[in-house]
Amino acid sequence: MKLSIKLSTPLLTLALVATSLCAQTPNSQTSNNQTSNSQDGPKTGVIMRDGGVDQTLQSIYIPPLLNAPFTAIVHTEWTRPLAEGGTYTFVNQRRVARDSKGRIYEERWLLAPRGSESQSRMNVIQIADPNAHTLFNCFTLKEPHRCTLETFRDTPQMVYKPAVGTTRVLPDKIGSEVHEDLGMRPIEGIDTHGTRDTINYNSGFMGSDQPFSEHREFWQAPHLGINLYSEVAGPTVGKQVFTLTDVNLAEPDPALFELPEGYSVVDRRSHAPSLYQPAPDR
Repeated sequence: MKLSIKLSTPLLTLALVATSLCAQTPNSQTSNNQTSNSQDGPKTGVIMRDGGVDQTLQSIYIPPLLNAPFTAIVHTEWTRPLAEGGTYTFVNQRRVARDSKGRIYEERWLLAPRGSESQSRMNVIQIADPNAHTLFNCFTLKEPHRCTLETFRDTPQMVYKPAVGTTRVLPDKIGSEVHEDLGMRPIEGIDTHGTRDTINYNSGFMGSDQPFSEHREFWQAPHLGINLYSEVAGPTVGKQVFTLTDVNLAEPDPALFELPEGYSVVDRRSHAPSLYQPAPDR
């Protein structure tokens, strides 16, 4: 759940700002003013006034399906190239769940460098209720402990069918798009259907001096409406891999959908439509 930047995603959600790295989903409002800490990277003591990039890593999308409960662990791995050669990778893992009423529970954990002594920490708990149209973002690293209450616009669904890509020539000589049906394969003992969409861009697109490609591969469990494996790769985003493990199709613990004890609530709802809208990770 997170505001999307559609190059990806979408995932959801905390902004990755210079030394502050957060993995979020597809579109949620949990990224406001996240501060860096000792595990986010070395502090140079230099105030940077020019340059830099703000990026958002969108995680998996969980639709509010009815009668399709599950719990799982989402493993995220984000690898990007170094200018001089080689790569650097950040990882985390987090718990997610959905009950038969379509309510969604998601933990957000800070990304940590793979193989380092830095430990990931949970910084946000999200609880969405499509029946009451409420979204709570509970910030675990801030004092005093608070949850913000937003409007959740999605309604309960019986079936979720993501958009299907096509094979076509893109307009304005941008390039071409290729859609592939990868068939069926079991993941975690669950049948999934795979698709792969590749976009081949011509030289000159986005100021490029040579052709380049990017692709998205998804293995979706149709009856759950979620991807058990997602892969997004391209020169602008590196390679992002999301894998679900420990998938349990039993009803999750109802306590997950209760607010953490000791947290106050700040109601940010208004009569105007909320800016929040989950965006699929495709």
